[in-house]
Amino acid sequence: MKFGVMFANTGPFATPEGAAAIAQAAEQAGFDSIWTVEHVVVPVGYQSEYPYDKSGRMPGGEHTDIPDPLVWLAYVAAHTTTLKLGTGIVIANQRNPLVLAKEVATLDVLSGGRLLFGVGVGWLREEFDALGVPFEGRGKRLDECIEVMRALWSQDEASFEGELTSFRRAVSRPKPVAGTVPVIVGGHSNAAARRAGRLGDGFFPGKGSNERLRELFGIMRDAALEAGRDPEAIELTTGGAAAFAPDPVAALRELEEDLGVHRVVIPPLAFDPEEVGPALARFGDDVIAKVA
Repeated sequence: MKFGVMFANTGPFATPEGAAAIAQAAEQAGFDSIWTVEHVVVPVGYQSEYPYDKSGRMPGGEHTDIPDPLVWLAYVAAHTTTLKLGTGIVIANQRNPLVLAKEVATLDVLSGGRLLFGVGVGWLREEFDALGVPFEGRGKRLDECIEVMRALWSQDEASFEGELTSFRRAVSRPKPVAGTVPVIVGGHSNAAARRAGRLGDGFFPGKGSNERLRELFGIMRDAALEAGRDPEAIELTTGGAAAFAPDPVAALRELEEDLGVHRVVIPPLAFDPEEVGPALARFGDDVIAKVA
């Protein structure tokens, strides 16, 4: 099993010193990846419900630093050597897919092929309104965005004809190191599971009990088979509640053996650049060394 550090680009880790500290600490502690979050803007007083906390509000409030994930990961890439660079997630349907394809491929090349490109539909309606992007239809927009990016990454002179995007013989270089970038579909809904099955190289439900994860993974696998794809080739990532169970080794092995989970991500464990290294090192010794 592999392990990642989530929420890595927030708060104190938004600074150059903080970014380098958490990334290097994660690499040294045995984590395989580091994962960012994204909001271009957070409108003050938003009414949309944040889905990952019982309060319905984002941790830290509207004024927490959240650097652009791709720029932040480019900085981290220069301070690490093996650490995978994960976006968890980029709200890709808020962006121009041609510009995004260029940004993603550039980061992948500069990092030596280390990018894991997590995408999702987004939940903050007020952010979409501020950006002038329709909130309705965002799932369809994300599907097409993924297809556009893959066309630009894989074709020397790319052509695409979709409902929202159309171009012919467009050249976009550099190309990703492996010819493409792994697309990890984030989300804990049935629609996200189906999208992962149809289009994803990975699936990352941000929350859910083991029973709910089993259901989501089943939906994903059925969708993959319907699309003529191999569901076993889709990498599964989950949140890290099991890592903090009374017996974390047993809980993590259950995720791996019974549900087929490949990676678990946890929060930074310390929101201080000076303390995050020892905290992640302890987790590496106590958990990763016994499970990975």
